[in-house]
Amino acid sequence: MNSCNQPLLPPDTEKNPYEMTFHGDTRVDNYYWMRLSDEQKSAKHYDERTTQVVDYINRENEYTQVSLSHTKTFQNKLFKEIVDRIKKDDNSVPYFENGYYYYSRYEKNKEYAIHCRKKDSLDAKEEILIDENKLAEGYEYFSLSGMKISPDNNWLAYGIDTLSRRFYKIHFKNLKTGKVLDKTIPNTTGGVAWANDNKTVFYTSKNKVTLLSEKIYYHKVGSSPENDTMVYKEDDETFYIGVYRSKSGKYIIIWNSSTLVSDYHILDADDPDGDFVNFTPRGVKHEYSIDHFKDKFYIVSNLDSENNRLMETQENATDISNWKEVISHRKDVHLLGIEIFKDHLVLNERKDGLSGLRVMNQLTGDDYYIDFGEKAYTAWISVNKEFNTNILRYGYSSLVTPYSTYDYNIDTGEKILMKQQEVVGGYNQDAYYSERIYAEARDGKLIPISMVYRKDLRSDVPQNLLMYAYGSYGATNDPYFSSTLLSLLDRGFIYAIAHVRGSQIYGRQSYDDGKLLNKKNTFYDFIDAGKYLIKQNYTNSEHLFCEGGSAGGLLIGAVVNMEPNLWKGAIAGVAFVDVVTTMLDQTIPLTSNEWDEWGDPRAKEYYDYMLSYSPYDQIIEQKYPNMLVTSGFFDSQVQYWEPLKWVAKLRDHWQGDNKLFLHMNMDAGHGGKSGRFQRYRETALEYAFLLDFSNIIE
Repeated sequence: MNSCNQPLLPPDTEKNPYEMTFHGDTRVDNYYWMRLSDEQKSAKHYDERTTQVVDYINRENEYTQVSLSHTKTFQNKLFKEIVDRIKKDDNSVPYFENGYYYYSRYEKNKEYAIHCRKKDSLDAKEEILIDENKLAEGYEYFSLSGMKISPDNNWLAYGIDTLSRRFYKIHFKNLKTGKVLDKTIPNTTGGVAWANDNKTVFYTSKNKVTLLSEKIYYHKVGSSPENDTMVYKEDDETFYIGVYRSKSGKYIIIWNSSTLVSDYHILDADDPDGDFVNFTPRGVKHEYSIDHFKDKFYIVSNLDSENNRLMETQENATDISNWKEVISHRKDVHLLGIEIFKDHLVLNERKDGLSGLRVMNQLTGDDYYIDFGEKAYTAWISVNKEFNTNILRYGYSSLVTPYSTYDYNIDTGEKILMKQQEVVGGYNQDAYYSERIYAEARDGKLIPISMVYRKDLRSDVPQNLLMYAYGSYGATNDPYFSSTLLSLLDRGFIYAIAHVRGSQIYGRQSYDDGKLLNKKNTFYDFIDAGKYLIKQNYTNSEHLFCEGGSAGGLLIGAVVNMEPNLWKGAIAGVAFVDVVTTMLDQTIPLTSNEWDEWGDPRAKEYYDYMLSYSPYDQIIEQKYPNMLVTSGFFDSQVQYWEPLKWVAKLRDHWQGDNKLFLHMNMDAGHGGKSGRFQRYRETALEYAFLLDFSNIIE
């Protein structure tokens, strides 16, 4: 650590100019050398360049720790405060499937879940399927994925990742004997689809270099994976693939998905040795999903319907020429998904920017929306494993309402609260206020902003305000409850979600208006939302902070370049900031899948446009806001070197006295630390950063 008598200077590191010429344009990257392969990272003690990279990371981490050392006690207080709100001995709401009630529970002071079931009745003896805490022993990172029970209830398949690169090793447990087989399947996505013979599974393997899911294999439980048969290979590198078992249990379904196209292949689950059949020929710019019930498939499709429509077809005539419309396209309603019951259809729809639930009785023709009684909220279809029931299980939350699970009687309208997230120590919902306001973008479009604050701390003078957004891939950040946020709200912060374009807040058009050659609308919306909050006296530039992660980190990188004086501080998590270089390099994992989102810079039109906003390329000599950049050394989505290079280049151009910090987690990937509690160490660091620069240190 640094001497107490000598202030620690911001880290500096070697510049090694690397020229990249494309379309006659030459860019020079002084920090291209920071890129390491997985092999170099695993052998870092023996590789000279790896040692140099890790040394620089360590110096950046040390600089952050020393610079914020005066907040260390406060960080510990925040961490304890956040963790103390979490119910330590918690349980999920049980759901019934194939003769068993399934649920997960947590024990005090344990980081991971214990997964259980009970036969026929909740009063029956508990059977522990997996205790994640035991499996996680000895690992800095642990992730369990893809738990699937065989149709006869005797086998459990599950995936484990201990590196945070999203490579899962599939294990098989005999639930009669309790024995876990020695034979495992490496390099997978973690999940399986069980055939009805209870001994055959289908799984997805991943390419070790590109990290893409590209092959589907057939495996017999207990056999060697070296003998597994490949049943499908995706040749188009812009597609992700996977395999699952239909809710009806009748089909094994291979899905293929790019940003713009969906494709499916189906196989009778009674005939695992048979051949998969294409559901309908792969189209162009056609996204859809399929659900099987009785002798039909229901299809949510955007064919000639940007906000989707519902269609159906007989299971023995799945070609698109046989599809029939059930619910037509609506310009003001976005159909997100469906749940099928014996006599009812439940639709998850987004209307007026809010995600809600619509119930259709197929016997009587009754059709209505469930009323939730708040102005800004989110509702979703929860776990519904049974067809022959009139009970819908759904989830609900808002910025002031903790996550809630309801059982809803579709026939009578009666709703039973099965569980609501408990905030330990007490939570008075009436003490907080949630609202949705609308800013006007520079092109006249409306930008919804969902906000929450504590009523008694709301002031007529500008307050500290943290504004968050994502704005890519059509992902929409709905208003949600976070007990973690109470640590900011109770100290006078306002929290706001800017529903910028690039999401689907108003349907597909919102997404199309914020991608490819319209991407800058995402950044403009965020900036315009911030300026509106200032104009309405919620905050000002001395109190306005911004935050985003991953593609949202790109958003933060862009807006601090464009409007550096608008923000007091910025947090950019696992930030995708070197847009052009990454999108030109197909050796980087997942690049080819992204061209439909950002554009393919091999075409000059896209190259020029992406270059005009790429945060790494647009750094200039100017005064930036205070910034905290976070990353994970083993990140499989945004490679660690992007935020690392970004920080190094920002330091070269940094003007003024504001501070720039990097926190690189050397044991984690894209999602940060694993476990229930330790992940909040980084949250405490981020909150301490915000509160420190708000002059609130306790």
